[in-house]
Amino acid sequence: MRSSTLGSLGPVSRLTLGGGGIGQIWGETDKDEAIATLHAALDAGIDLLDTAPTYGQCEAFVGEAFAGRPPAHLKITSKCYLGTPPPGTAYERLSAALDETLKTMRLERVDLYFLHTNIHADDLVYAHGNAHRDRFGTSWSAYADDVVPAFERLKAEGHIGDWGITGIGVPTDVIRALSRGVKPAVVQAIANLMDSAGALRRYAEPSRPRDVIAAAKAQGLGVMGIRAVQAGALTAAVDRPLSAGSPDNADYARAAPFRALCETWGEDPAYVAHRYAANIEGVDTLVLGVKNRAELAQCVAAEAAGPLEPERLAAIEALGLR
Repeated sequence: MRSSTLGSLGPVSRLTLGGGGIGQIWGETDKDEAIATLHAALDAGIDLLDTAPTYGQCEAFVGEAFAGRPPAHLKITSKCYLGTPPPGTAYERLSAALDETLKTMRLERVDLYFLHTNIHADDLVYAHGNAHRDRFGTSWSAYADDVVPAFERLKAEGHIGDWGITGIGVPTDVIRALSRGVKPAVVQAIANLMDSAGALRRYAEPSRPRDVIAAAKAQGLGVMGIRAVQAGALTAAVDRPLSAGSPDNADYARAAPFRALCETWGEDPAYVAHRYAANIEGVDTLVLGVKNRAELAQCVAAEAAGPLEPERLAAIEALGLR
């Protein structure tokens, strides 16, 4: 498998095994299949795992799969859903969450630790869910004054190799975070052919994932692409129930022309979507949401196939889905 440099982490595989699928939040799987998928990913050349305590049983499965002794070449990330903590408490909260993650995965440290809540301006009013903004969002003041120093302290103490942000929040503020003096080493950014974050988008301003990616690369930072199939919208069929009003359901309906185009090529939409996403300019590694070995094998084949042929790429762009 090809590799790429992911910021301060150095060389990593062009595919990352994400924890959502094996953790059972992207459709159904069982523990045995999840652990088998972990081992199959390593056998295929994947050397980066992206976990989170919010990904169901993912971290517990990692702990069981490797019994506290993962292969030396394997890099592991995790995340903290921090929100906006009271002033002066970010280190305590991040440290406590990290301790639980390390205990669950039976590790001494993680290679990257991500802030998994939206960064936003102090006076921002979210278009959706603003009453709960302190739970899913981290205000700029809290981020700059408390959260960044807390991450830097964890790094200096050796509990984490480095830190990053999940760049699904307000694009203006994500780009601001990537451009300030003390920067994250890596950003996780939306990478799909619709440029859509689906239900993750709570803000009113336009979604600008490629601007986020470009800003990261301009600063020499690493980029992990996420949501390659946009929560199932770019697959043949969504693998879990969605409400009629869900933005992910709306994206699935909007992607009907893409599925029709893939049918004319005799290709599975998920395979094509992964080929597209893995080769978006600036994406160093693409995080997979696979839940079993069959889905993993398809993604590995998509990476091996390389970029889409120019005529196919042009046909996708002509659909006007982004």
